[in-house]
Amino acid sequence: MRRWKHAVLALAIVLVLVGTCGALTKPVETEAAPIATAAPAIAEEIAAANELEAQVTSVYTQAAPAVVNITSRRLVTDFFMRSSAQEGTGSGFVWDDEGHVVTNYHVIQNADQVLVTFASGATYEAAIVGVDATNDLAVVRVDAGDDLPRPLSIGDSTQLRVGQFVIAIGNPYGLDNTMTLGVISALGRVIESPEESGFIGEAIQTDAAINPGNSGGPLLDLRGQVVGVNSQIISPSGASAGIGFAVSARTVQRVVPALIEQGYYAHPWLGIETVNLTASSIRILREAGMDVKVTSGVLVVSVTRGGPAEQAGVQGAQRQVTLGRYRIPVDGDIITAVDGQPVTAMEDLTVYLETQTTVGDTVQLTVARNGAELQIAVEVAATPQ
Repeated sequence: MRRWKHAVLALAIVLVLVGTCGALTKPVETEAAPIATAAPAIAEEIAAANELEAQVTSVYTQAAPAVVNITSRRLVTDFFMRSSAQEGTGSGFVWDDEGHVVTNYHVIQNADQVLVTFASGATYEAAIVGVDATNDLAVVRVDAGDDLPRPLSIGDSTQLRVGQFVIAIGNPYGLDNTMTLGVISALGRVIESPEESGFIGEAIQTDAAINPGNSGGPLLDLRGQVVGVNSQIISPSGASAGIGFAVSARTVQRVVPALIEQGYYAHPWLGIETVNLTASSIRILREAGMDVKVTSGVLVVSVTRGGPAEQAGVQGAQRQVTLGRYRIPVDGDIITAVDGQPVTAMEDLTVYLETQTTVGDTVQLTVARNGAELQIAVEVAATPQ
């Protein structure tokens, strides 16, 4: 029996070997390997990338000469009455053929001397023409004669789209005419003004690298038009973290001509002082006997005597009550909307006035008073100088 098993195993091995040899000697039909060619989709992507590269290069070539380096100098005196000059740097761009240059307010803030250096290396002392701290914009003027580059054109920031390519040109860390490329990350942002003097609405958020020294430089679209003025970044380290903000071209077009013409921008003003309502403040007001039926808005604490709000009938606090250690103003109007747009914080009202109105316009305030809703028309005036 054991011998029979060995015979069967030997036969199986022979059959396998014979079959294998037959397979090895049998001709194998082969097909010619196809010649490798670039896929049409890849070729199209390469062509699109080359087109974008050419467009970006063209924008830089045309715009860079009009981007300037701005040096601000301020004389300071120490405890021992010794004077020294403190310097700050930023960027700017040529606005018109008259030598006006646009930059950020914070770039030249408190400067005793302003120097403008062109891409050619020529440097001129500049005169400050006008400033607007609220919108972080300023205009200086140089008498550069034939050295003055061609001004940049201003685009329409209202037509921008999230994801659109943008280019920032400036002088980060003193590195002249540095270009960075990115996209529009968001539109309609609200950012704080320098020194917390107000809010800037309609700001453009971008991931194009913006670093110290870029402030005041242009944010450009791929047509080479200015769609914003680079102003701020959010970064724990102070360097670019991919979150930068630019003042929109719409704001720039509204403010800069006024700075050139009269040295300041007349901000819309209602003549009211307000505080934001919160759940806790509403509870306190109710405890003080005020009939509050709304859940959000801004409480009018006071109105300026003779101001537009007072003339229109808006009421500030009528009395004060003491709760614990605090004296609480009560019985003032609560503004809940302006022209139908909800107002949940003073920021909402301020940004609406700044971006949607001009001096002389009339706005409709929705007001809660003694548990009832009122509509009050107020003519917008200019902020007193």
